[in-house]
This record gives sequence, structure tokens and C-alpha cells, in this order.
Amino acid sequence: MIFSELYSVYYHTVAKIIEAAFDPETTEKDLQRCIVEAAFSESVFTILPALKSGKWPLLNEDLSPALMHKPTMPLTNLEKRWLKAIAEDPRVKLFGIEFPDLDQVDPMFTREDYKIYDQYGDGDPFEDEKYIKHFRLMLAAIQNNRPVGITMVNRHGKEMRVRFYPKGFEYSVKDDKIRIIATGCRFKQFNLGRIVNCDFYNGDGSWRQKPQVERRKALTLLITDERNALERVMMHFAHFEKQAEHLEDGKYILRLKYYENDETEIVIRVLSFGPYVKVLEPQSFVNLIKERLISQKSCELK
Repeated sequence: MIFSELYSVYYHTVAKIIEAAFDPETTEKDLQRCIVEAAFSESVFTILPALKSGKWPLLNEDLSPALMHKPTMPLTNLEKRWLKAIAEDPRVKLFGIEFPDLDQVDPMFTREDYKIYDQYGDGDPFEDEKYIKHFRLMLAAIQNNRPVGITMVNRHGKEMRVRFYPKGFEYSVKDDKIRIIATGCRFKQFNLGRIVNCDFYNGDGSWRQKPQVERRKALTLLITDERNALERVMMHFAHFEKQAEHLEDGKYILRLKYYENDETEIVIRVLSFGPYVKVLEPQSFVNLIKERLISQKSCELK
């Protein structure tokens, strides 16, 4: 681990709490808000209780700071060297982000220092000027929710014209290629390296209407924290919007939101936790769990 745990999200959150505590008007609810905004939803169960009890001796009993000065956390030389190495990655350079403060820093490692196995050798040309131009146009289209028109070479070697709304990027480590997640057309994704020409689409007609926003759903789970179930669930659903609530006797309620297209994957993930995770609602999701279990039983799958 390159970055010290002292600089992790929890310590950044505590630093934000201490900084807020220097204001005499700050209340306990304000400190809880710092945790919600800067850390993970489940962190409210650990950070503030540890500060209030004195386990982490950084706040006084009246929630005023025990420190004389507001905390600062500058980067160490080791962290700067690691960041310089990451900044030299051609995939990072695609975003056009500059790191002027690292100009005089030696990178911790270069691409010549390691070799990746089990990866195809025909990866995307990340340093090609035309490829970089296409990537940045797609990035601008994603950020501004604009449609694009592209000319690309399909897998049969023929050029085809497509228009769509780019919604995100997907990188495959095995293929060493970047794909564009698309909506508004019959294709779901495109290989960025196959694009010959692309530009913002400014045509007229009904297609100019933005595609319908993908529907989001809510799911409520009951977690029994045995065999480290709570931590494992939080890790599996780390990238979903969620809220956790502590009940009693090692039980927790987890409410999360997901996109409808991810529903099959969510069902599989929930089932992977066995009896330690129970679906409370909605009933439609409970039915999906039952259907999959019945299907597995009919195939004699355990």
C-alpha cells in the first residue's frame, strides 16, 4: 500500500470533523453531516462514537477540538513519486490532466519496470493523437449529455455510420481496450479504437430527443453480521448509492439503489451471501430470488 492509512478517507473525514469543531456554533448533527458527506454511510457507526468516547482523543467532552491548530495533510515524497508514476500512464494522459507540481519529481516506477501477463498484445493505441482526440470528444459528450455521430470499422472490416449518446467508458484489462457505453441506438457499446471519425451530432429530427433516463430501483436488505457479512456486503456494493442502519444483535438494514439493467447481477450478488442477507422489499425482487433458487434446484445446482 503506497498511501499511508493516515491519509485514507477515514482520516480525511476526521480532519474535516476537527476543522468543523473549531467553530463554537457547530453541533453534533453538523459533525454527523461531515461523516455522511466525506466518508461511507456505515462510518456513522464508528467515527463519531470513537471521538465522543475518547477512544480517539481528538475532541473534548463538549465536542470542541483537543488540538490547537486545524489539521493539515501534505503529500509525502513517496506519495508524490507514486502519483508521478500514475500520471505517466498513457491511459491517464487521455484525460488531459496536468500535474505541474510533480515536474521535478522522479516517478516511483515506469512502464519498463513491469510486464503484464495474460493480456492480448493488440491493445488500443493510447498515445495516438487521433485516438486521444476521439477519447476527449467522447468525454466532453458524456459530461454535457450530447449525442455524437461516428464512422467506425466493424468486425467484418466494413465502415458504418452510427449516432448515439455516449454514457461512459469501460476499460478491459485483458483486452487492453477502452469501450464506450452507448444509449439511443441498437448497440450497447463500441470499441474506441475502431472509430475512424467522430463529432458531435447536430442533425434534426425525432432522434434529437434525449433517450429516456434509465430507471432506478430501490432494494432493502436485512444483514446478519456473522462471518464478517456486513463488511463483505459493503465491499460488494461499494459503488452503489446506499444507506445503512444498525438495529440490534448484530443486525443491519441496508437500503441501496441500482439501475434496472443491473438487476440480474444484483440478484446473483445477494444470493452469494446465503442466509446472512435477506431481502425485505420490494416483493418483486423477492420473487426474482425465489425464481432463481427454483431454477437452480430444477437443474440440481447447489
